[in-house]
Amino acid sequence: METVEMNSVSLKRPRSEDDVANADEIKRQKISEKSKTGNDSGQSVETVTEQPDKSLLEDTKNEIIPNEESEEQEDEELEDSDEDGDPESFADMMKHGLTESDVGITKFVSSHKGFSGILKERYSDFVVHEIGKDGRVSHLDDFSVPVDDEVNFEDPSEETFTVLSDEDKQRLEELQLLKNKETSVAIEVIEDTKEKRTVIHQAVKSLFPGLETKTEDRDGKKYIIAYHAAGKKALANPRKHSWPKSRGSYCHFVLYKENKDTMDAINVLSKFLRVKPNIFSYMGTKDKRAITVQEIAVLRITAQRLAHLNKCLMNFKLGNFSYKNHPLKLGELQGNHFTVVLRNITGTDDQIEQAMHSLREIGFINYYGMQRFGTTAVPTYQIGRAILQNNWNEVMDLILKPRPGAEKGYLVKCREEWAKTKDPAAALKKLPVKRCVEGQLLRGLLKYGMKNIISAFGIIPRNNRLMYIHSYQSYVWNNMVSKRIEEYGLRAVPGDLTLKGATAVHIEEGDVDNYTIHDVVMPLPGFDVIYPKHKIGEAYKEMLVADNLDINNMRHKIRDYSLSGAYRKIIIRPQNVNWEVVAYDDPRIPLFTTDLDKLEGKPLPVLPTDGKFRALKMEFSLPPSTYATMAIREVLKMDTSIKNQTQLNTTWLR
Repeated sequence: METVEMNSVSLKRPRSEDDVANADEIKRQKISEKSKTGNDSGQSVETVTEQPDKSLLEDTKNEIIPNEESEEQEDEELEDSDEDGDPESFADMMKHGLTESDVGITKFVSSHKGFSGILKERYSDFVVHEIGKDGRVSHLDDFSVPVDDEVNFEDPSEETFTVLSDEDKQRLEELQLLKNKETSVAIEVIEDTKEKRTVIHQAVKSLFPGLETKTEDRDGKKYIIAYHAAGKKALANPRKHSWPKSRGSYCHFVLYKENKDTMDAINVLSKFLRVKPNIFSYMGTKDKRAITVQEIAVLRITAQRLAHLNKCLMNFKLGNFSYKNHPLKLGELQGNHFTVVLRNITGTDDQIEQAMHSLREIGFINYYGMQRFGTTAVPTYQIGRAILQNNWNEVMDLILKPRPGAEKGYLVKCREEWAKTKDPAAALKKLPVKRCVEGQLLRGLLKYGMKNIISAFGIIPRNNRLMYIHSYQSYVWNNMVSKRIEEYGLRAVPGDLTLKGATAVHIEEGDVDNYTIHDVVMPLPGFDVIYPKHKIGEAYKEMLVADNLDINNMRHKIRDYSLSGAYRKIIIRPQNVNWEVVAYDDPRIPLFTTDLDKLEGKPLPVLPTDGKFRALKMEFSLPPSTYATMAIREVLKMDTSIKNQTQLNTTWLR
């Protein structure tokens, strides 16, 4: 089969009312729209940004969804929103960003002619349903609360959520979080009845875990006194004595979310429930700029409390509640099912049919997507390479030095100060928030000194540190796979690797007819992998030698940075592939119904038979650790980098 080199495709499309409203916003945008630089959740083929809902959290990332789980968290650097930046336009700033060829993404497997389309013109054009380890696709289709076999008298009633005033809740939260010197909070019972007192007791204990209550008479009035039962140890810990023995300790539920990533959603839920985020568990993080449906488990929080949040929160819905005896584990899933709309497509019916048949029958190259490598002029893989080289001055320099392109204003000032003074304290003062990687490294340098960069770098959370070296592994893998496809095409050849169980073995000459390209894997470099026995095995060595690394010695003196390696299929064939071309006139209307639409009884959108525009509706399922971006890239044959997409989009806007 023929492989096709990458070529750039120009986007042309109609200008919707939403676009007009957003044009000025895009022109004055001064911050980087971050990629997932973590699971695997995180940029995109996206060409139009939608005005975000700012009711709960700022929308600072427009991302495509990698179908990655444990890696997803690595693909997301810690950053906070900031409006202070260079007046240069976002497109001009992004000219310093990466393109696909910069990270080894250069080949296609299909022979059809590429065509253009708009991905994620609206975040609702990208819907993800998680597939559990049992193969069941998660759907939100039931808001009812389960009833226990035995009556639980501690379950809060509806009145529980309204009996406390906002002022009471504020004081109780401060008491619960030990934010002031008060040892108790007194709540006057205005209409004194035993029932009213019971509801207040129940409300405090349910809504503010860790607090206990008692009733006191003061000057002839009844007061409910809230206090800490066990000091700081009781803070936000679910109260064990109130949980029925017959009920599973974990409440599992389906989380439907719009335009929020998974960690944002859990942080919001924990804030409203007044518990710590770590009592939640999940199988995979999902991307932000999409509608996603996934299973979540939470320790000893009732379904009734969770269901009440449906009245309080925007962008989320919770349902399909059940009690089980186990939490969820990261990576314990079969994958994700995607429903994607590509709007304003230019391809002919024949082109679309060829593209989609190829996706279904052959698949796509399993490249690591652009969100794996960052969006700025300093790619994450360069920092990873410096770590593996044990070149810590280079690591420090790459993270902190001034860089061209999309940067937040406060980071620009911080970098300038660092370049001028090399003083961690002075540079740190330029950062309004210290949570970003730069702030964490500067704090480390302040604590350990400039001669102990290793310890200073160690202050950065482990997942973020490992993100850099995993990015380098991904960079090598992408480049090697492109060479493998170029050299040997889409067939298994002697010397290739395949998996027998979890063990990689070489394909021998006499055995080659028993394998196809879909059986072939290639290694991410490490000390516990073997390499192909043909030219590509040597290419691995040459690439690492050029980077001053020894492929036969991938152990690092710091254990965390020792790479054992892994194997990854080079071609992925999506499952459950379906598609349909539809006509439409209004770019703002949805082109399919979501789980929430169905629950709310919204009718299917009525589409014209002969509309002004055409859209391609695609559905497909992917296993974990594969990028939906790369499947869509194979269909459109377009560069999915932010640099390319932003420049195309801004050219159109102007």
